[in-house]
Amino acid sequence: MSSAAKPEKRAKRKQKTGIVTSVKMHKTIVVMVEQTFRHPFYQKVVRRTVKFKVHDETNSCQVGDLVEIMETRPISKEKHWRLLRVIGKGKVALRDLPKKIVEAKAEVDQPVAMEEAS
Repeated sequence: MSSAAKPEKRAKRKQKTGIVTSVKMHKTIVVMVEQTFRHPFYQKVVRRTVKFKVHDETNSCQVGDLVEIMETRPISKEKHWRLLRVIGKGKVALRDLPKKIVEAKAEVDQPVAMEEAS
């Protein structure tokens, strides 16, 4: 065996897109991520939401912002995600958040498709 250890390859980290629901903690935001899938037996589209505590080093987010987050090493007991970038700024009523996530994702995806078509 050689004494020099090879650097291990890091697994690809998960990335998710969601909407900020709370900014009441210092350098921490709560992001709601929505997942839709078809139920395997009933074939109905099911909507599931999960909330993640995310590290925001600069405290730059506000409630209603559309953000992209990435999995990272554990920062605290419940904080395992960090903020990658703010996709869209905007105030959104909390009752409208699940609808806005779907609409915002569609808006983000459309300009990319339009640029490729040009």
